[in-house]
Amino acid sequence: MTTKTPVAVHIFAYQVGFGDCFLVRFRYAVGPSRHILIDFGSMGMRKGTAAADWMLKIANDIADKCEGKLDAVIATHRHADHISGFATNKTGTASGNIIASLTPSVVVQPWTEQLDLAEDAVAPNVAHSAKARSAALALRSMNAVAGSALALVSAKGHGLAPALAARLGFLGEDNISNLSAVKNLAAMGPNVYTFHGASDPLSKVLPGIKTHVLGPPTVEQTDSIKKMRSRDPDEYWHFQRMRMATEVATSQDTDEPFPAARSIRGTRLPMSTRWVAKRVRDVRGSQLLQIVTSLDKAMNNTSLILLFEVGKKKLLFPGDAQIENWRYALSFPKIVKQLTEVDVLKVGHHGSLNATPKSLWGAFAKKGTTATPNRLKTVLSTMPGKHGDEARKTEVPRTTLVNDLTEHSELHNTHDLGEGELYKEVVLEI
Repeated sequence: MTTKTPVAVHIFAYQVGFGDCFLVRFRYAVGPSRHILIDFGSMGMRKGTAAADWMLKIANDIADKCEGKLDAVIATHRHADHISGFATNKTGTASGNIIASLTPSVVVQPWTEQLDLAEDAVAPNVAHSAKARSAALALRSMNAVAGSALALVSAKGHGLAPALAARLGFLGEDNISNLSAVKNLAAMGPNVYTFHGASDPLSKVLPGIKTHVLGPPTVEQTDSIKKMRSRDPDEYWHFQRMRMATEVATSQDTDEPFPAARSIRGTRLPMSTRWVAKRVRDVRGSQLLQIVTSLDKAMNNTSLILLFEVGKKKLLFPGDAQIENWRYALSFPKIVKQLTEVDVLKVGHHGSLNATPKSLWGAFAKKGTTATPNRLKTVLSTMPGKHGDEARKTEVPRTTLVNDLTEHSELHNTHDLGEGELYKEVVLEI
């Protein structure tokens, strides 16, 4: 028998470099604890750390902590830095195989991840619309665009500046379909695909806890989650998929028009034309980067935003939700009132500024100095130098945000962990 309300919450924030992985334990005075895993992915480890071995070590630690049984797995969205650890292998020895063996009672994902969802669905089991059909088709094209971006920077003839190629490659890799992880999540269920305002997806596995789904909205609620550069996202992303495929084919094309003829291959362009070629490559690369950055933002806006209410305490896990996703949730005064009393914040998008709206940060009533009673706790999973540009003030984590978190909350940053340390443990007494 389990008592009605937990007496404490333990958050294990795992060191996954640039990624997210949180095991949340709800401890009861009587009866077994309940465990949920929120995301398990990485897009870059600390220097000298083998990603596969480290993720396997984390998976085994999760298995030990939950004593072989997970009550729920939550995958906030499909970016690799949130789900890559769920990938499996044929021998059954990968980190994803271990998590699947913990037989979660439910797997919770955003509505956009339902694999058998009709192309024109606006949400699970909700009536269809032309607007939703366009959004669904666009989301399906995005992974192909990301794959093409990754193939382009892997080709020897891409001609892009190193920094530009690295940025394009990172976004491409983060946005590919992660097929093994996606299939594993779909198979380890039962699955719940949820959206803003849906009923509590964890009510059967977390006694005494209310889980509020604040995002993402469906396209029937708002079309802000599919924010693109075009009025017709389906047509826009279909066009970009074809364009990227052409770019890749061109960069990999080494066929000679007359292969049997004698020829001399020049190693450099004439001096008079080099500046033109460089500028053409730079413009081309910048345009491709804008396209893939737009894709990245669109994927983040499908992220789950979950608010856990445990007794009088509140824990907020917003995944990578960005402003378009947040804008819808914050348009409801009741939700804004709920968020003012948050006790624990998982900082969105690894400390990206656009994932923590100023209106949200300003609303937290429990911010304050070290002398503030029941001071706000913040948890940040990140790795500097992987994403963004400090010169352009887009670095992740954003320096100004980290400074504010440090000054006005009790910040727990996975980047502060020492070599070999698996996790930070944050405890909230109820």
